[in-house]
Amino acid sequence: MSFGHTCVDVYQGAVAALVPYFVSERAYTYAAASGIVLAASLLSSVVQPLFGALTDRWAMPWLLPVSTVVGGAGVALSGVFDSYALTLVVVAVSGVGVAAYHPEAARVARVASRGSHTGMGWFSLGGNIGFATAPLLVAAVIATGGLRASPLLVVPALAGAVLCAAALREVKAPLAATAAAARAAKGTGADDWASFLRLSGAIVCRSIVFVGLSAFIALYVRERVGGGEVAGTAGLFVLYIGGAVGTVIGGRLATRYSRVTVVRWSYAVSVLAVAGVVLVPGPLLYGCVALTSAGLYVPFSLHVTLGQDYLPSRVGTASGVTLGLTVSIGGVASPLIGTLADATSLRTALAPLIVLPAIGWLLLRPLREPAQPRPPAPAPATESPCYDHPARAASAPAHDCRSNEGG
Repeated sequence: MSFGHTCVDVYQGAVAALVPYFVSERAYTYAAASGIVLAASLLSSVVQPLFGALTDRWAMPWLLPVSTVVGGAGVALSGVFDSYALTLVVVAVSGVGVAAYHPEAARVARVASRGSHTGMGWFSLGGNIGFATAPLLVAAVIATGGLRASPLLVVPALAGAVLCAAALREVKAPLAATAAAARAAKGTGADDWASFLRLSGAIVCRSIVFVGLSAFIALYVRERVGGGEVAGTAGLFVLYIGGAVGTVIGGRLATRYSRVTVVRWSYAVSVLAVAGVVLVPGPLLYGCVALTSAGLYVPFSLHVTLGQDYLPSRVGTASGVTLGLTVSIGGVASPLIGTLADATSLRTALAPLIVLPAIGWLLLRPLREPAQPRPPAPAPATESPCYDHPARAASAPAHDCRSNEGG
């Protein structure tokens, strides 16, 4: 599931990576190029909750391989057509494919990990790696023959579809049992909408900070540190690589402490870290960027599982909102940051971001750890809880086999 997630989220980063080539080969204006990015990202984020609602009503695991192929095919066709309108359409179709994947994939990954926070951290890390490596993949493909070589970009989608199909075969029975449990939860009043809305508000705050820094951190580092484009690129790299590490750390911390505790502390640390980004001069700025990245990404996978457990009868809807709708708002806020920077300075425009993690922390304060349902595990082959062969079980010393996953 993690490697499949990598193959899908390549296409979230690929559209933006294709923009320079659209500008240079087709002479698109910046406005036209930004329209392509908006068509993919905003449409994908907005429709994810709709797909989540559909998967809550009907089990649709087949969406995973199908949506993976659709997401890849749209990007692969984007360099084929000279028509701007057709390019816009196929990129939008790719965005819909990505949107269809995530809610159901989050549910399947939760079952495949058997409720492990660490497992969900690895699943989220796969998506982060796909997004981060997209520019390298696009550059390698376009170097072979320009935009006309874009059909080669479908290869990760085909690999991802195979991986998804293999994962679904492994978890077919637990998925059915989990779906039955979700249907039984409907109408029982188990959904905690108040906590879910508070969590969603905090995620919106986190999204605005991360997207705002992603858009402007390279320029800001060049202003504060000097060193030209290399310094700016290094700042953006630190922001992304810190996120990859933070995602895995978040899952591990949640196995020792409650998810709500880890998320709260992450937002509190982010307040200080973002303040450091805005206020600290010189090379120390890189350390503040790394700490900000970790603070924003430690709770990333925990947001998803908390949302699922606050809405146990609407897991798909919860996944669609936490992975899609709340994240898209960060992209909508970025132009406001740019407008303020044009009117004042980039430092002044980034200063309000310090307050947002604090608002998120306040929203999270009343939350309590929800009950964590355990997806059914496959039946053991023998009566031994630790060994798959009776002889090994008989010859082995006494051992405590209890897992510490889930606390």
